[in-house]
Amino acid sequence: MKAYERLLKYAVIKTPSDETSTSTPSSECQFDLANLLKKEMEELEVSDIQLTDNCFLYGKLPATKGYESAPAIGLIAHMDTVADYCEQPIRPIITENYNGKELALGNSGLTLSPKMFPHLESLKGHTLITTDGNTILGADDKAGIAEIMTLVEHLQKESIPHGPISIAFTPDEEIGTGASHFDVELFGADFAYTLDGSTEGELEYENFNACSASFDIHGVSVHPGSAKDTMINACLLAMEINSLLPLHETPRDTEGYEGFYHLINMNGDCGHATLNYIVRDHDTEKFQYRKDKLIDITNELNKRWGENTVELHIKDQYYNMKNIIEEHMHLIDNAKLACERTGLAPIISPIRGGTDGCQLSFRGLPCPDIGTGAYGYHGPYEHISAQSMDKVVNMIIELVRIYSTFSKEK
Repeated sequence: MKAYERLLKYAVIKTPSDETSTSTPSSECQFDLANLLKKEMEELEVSDIQLTDNCFLYGKLPATKGYESAPAIGLIAHMDTVADYCEQPIRPIITENYNGKELALGNSGLTLSPKMFPHLESLKGHTLITTDGNTILGADDKAGIAEIMTLVEHLQKESIPHGPISIAFTPDEEIGTGASHFDVELFGADFAYTLDGSTEGELEYENFNACSASFDIHGVSVHPGSAKDTMINACLLAMEINSLLPLHETPRDTEGYEGFYHLINMNGDCGHATLNYIVRDHDTEKFQYRKDKLIDITNELNKRWGENTVELHIKDQYYNMKNIIEEHMHLIDNAKLACERTGLAPIISPIRGGTDGCQLSFRGLPCPDIGTGAYGYHGPYEHISAQSMDKVVNMIIELVRIYSTFSKEK
């Protein structure tokens, strides 16, 4: 089965994680995909298959005879998607021999355009898989799952020699909570890769330091006719808080290693309001400065309007795995070599986000990220080509070959 055919099968199974949930998995629907994958792994004769109560699916491919001394390499992808654009059934659209130009997304009124995504011109002649404009596609990260499963099929059916391989499909990556429940010991790999990036050939080992920050604003609501020196409008305080942040340090205005404050939602009335942000920066000192800036704003407003008028809650989510991976640069060097041997141009780039590998690296499992070939994550413009997925499969097959003769001592 081709990788894109697997993606089409997985994509229609809706698996949005739930940020408001306190359980793992955060949504029971993730088991729908996990159970399907478990069955497929059984059919492909993967060994040591375990589906846990927390919806982590583990499996192993024992080393080919004669390759038992090779390091155990792990491959990881996540089953959940974002919750946005999941209200309607997911209906992937296949466009064969795509012409590289504007493409209407079903009857939604949305158009996939090279003006928005310049790389589309390079996909001319490809079989393009898109949404119908009403939902996400779910290639983040079901493309990664499809590519790993296709790798397994190639290894098994073509008797490709390999060392020990560990496989895991995880829940709740999109809300940043899944990796904390990952059983590193059960997984049994010396190191691993997540397949959760974008462009094919993309290799990522520098990610944001990340936290969430929420402001809880307590106003004083009274009749506006007698509000003089009494009313404290929580909504106006919320607007002031945002105005005190640097104007151009938002996702829209930043790129590369530049950090940002991102207001993800706001609610409120005169008496009470909330602001919820995510804060990101690659540099540790700058990350701390951003958090200190939020604390300073809180203190300033409380000094002016009264103690506890504004409450700030900051929660660290993950940290930059660069310092971990730099001690294991063979992970990047060998991935680059695998790209080059399969005709892909290696692209070393910082992650403007995070993956399960960020947390896992700090838990003793060095785990950089590999691109899946998908673009436009987290919205109705999400797309991927069948040929891009094939290239990624070829690249990770070559990566497995490289590690089959790699010394653990290197």
